[in-house]
Amino acid sequence: MSQKVQEFNDYRSRMNDKILGSDNKVIKRIFNLDTNAYKEGHLSIKTKELLGLVASAVLRCDDCIAYHLETAHKNGVTKEEMMETMSIATLVGGTIVIPHLRRAVEFWEALEENS
Repeated sequence: MSQKVQEFNDYRSRMNDKILGSDNKVIKRIFNLDTNAYKEGHLSIKTKELLGLVASAVLRCDDCIAYHLETAHKNGVTKEEMMETMSIATLVGGTIVIPHLRRAVEFWEALEENS
């Protein structure tokens, strides 16, 4: 696994453990709701991850973008599908999304190194 991807996953896991260890009911429910929202349903997991990717890019959340990129990659999203999704995000979010697009492409390349 590329160092960039490994560092992201290690940090996310370590901090999630700390956050969930606080035993706050509201936070636990939000985390659970997020997990359940992205499960297979009327929409496929792949579609939901791409929707999450667009929303995360428009909201300019690099951690969220990385998470959705990794999950989308694991669910068979191609580079072309990812780029088309990010093109929609850039259209909706405007040029302010371009720096996040750059980091998304960089993270995708790190994911592809592992394939």
